[in-house]
Amino acid sequence: MFILLAVVFGFVQFFAYGQQDIFTEIMNSTFSSAKSGFEISLGLTGVLSLWMGIMKIGEKAGVVESFSRFVSPFFSRIFPSVPRNHPAMGSIFMNISANMLGLDNAATPMGLKAMSQLQEINPDKEKASNAMIMFLVLNTSGLTLVPISVMTYRAQMGAANPADVFIPILLATYFSTLIGLISVAIAQKINLWDKVILGVIAGATAFVGGLLYLSTTVSQEQLTLYSSILSSLLLLGLIVWFIIKGIIKKINVYDAFIEGAKGGFEVAIGIIPYLIAMLVAIGMFRASGGMDMLVRAMGWFFALIGLNTDFVAAMPTALMKPLSGSGARALMVDAMTQYGADSFVGRLSCIMQGATDTTFYILAVYFGSVGVKDTRHAVVCGLLADFAGIIAAICIAYLFFH
Repeated sequence: MFILLAVVFGFVQFFAYGQQDIFTEIMNSTFSSAKSGFEISLGLTGVLSLWMGIMKIGEKAGVVESFSRFVSPFFSRIFPSVPRNHPAMGSIFMNISANMLGLDNAATPMGLKAMSQLQEINPDKEKASNAMIMFLVLNTSGLTLVPISVMTYRAQMGAANPADVFIPILLATYFSTLIGLISVAIAQKINLWDKVILGVIAGATAFVGGLLYLSTTVSQEQLTLYSSILSSLLLLGLIVWFIIKGIIKKINVYDAFIEGAKGGFEVAIGIIPYLIAMLVAIGMFRASGGMDMLVRAMGWFFALIGLNTDFVAAMPTALMKPLSGSGARALMVDAMTQYGADSFVGRLSCIMQGATDTTFYILAVYFGSVGVKDTRHAVVCGLLADFAGIIAAICIAYLFFH
């Protein structure tokens, strides 16, 4: 799509504005973008291997299972149609727990297994059940406690502190998940006033509200500093916790780390073709002038209604995220390349990348895996969660980094 648009905009620039070297610039962008894509992917291997190794220790130490047991009372209420002891409930817990801990490779197989088990108790095999919709919207809202991939890319792009977006992403993805949960609960007439559901939502909202309130009581420089320190301490504490948990469980911590690190290396190498393809396409689109026209058009609209337009340059990442994770990732990298990893646009694009997940891709894969054709209110609720995440990401970025 980006390549076709690049050609179209190239002809517009050539005939309308007489820019005779536009096609040369577009072709040159393919070589520079391909080189950048390879260098970025290769540089990811170290950091990604480290974090995948740490996460593997946590997985083998039983952190995911412990987390699943902790959230069990809450989940049994938002999935009322699933029997408490049904195997699907365990798969749902494991999938969402793995997603929240950033274990994407473990989450997907668990998610597909959960969908298969939910289909077994689905009375209409071609229509999405209430439990399926709630499960997928929670997935598409992208609630993540440890945004490993975003921090990894920031480290590769030269950010002074790759973890400085940790707290902002946590806040943005919380609002996305909250709106997704509420919208599905309303559609399915789930009792949001249940004491467990209300207690969890109230407690989480109070915590997030406390963070936001504290962030308004300090200067911009102090907020950035405190956020960086807190993020680093939380991540360091997570590493120490996983290792201690592994020692207590008497697993071979070193072997577990090596196993996970090998997986991280394979993931980093595996994304090279995809990242290069997307960066080349986006590079051509940018060289043709299409990206600038899109950003200027959005900037003109938001300026017309009286808003500050500094966030507009990060909007391509937000618009792509529901459609393609790799496309949004490439646009995030492109934003950091063009504006700098520690710029407002660079940080905002990272927060947008971490705030939600790939709604249409997840719905297509998960529903397609069990043959569901009627998705009912899943798309609407998923997009509502995405919209909330984008708005929250913009507001939080202005609060923390502008």
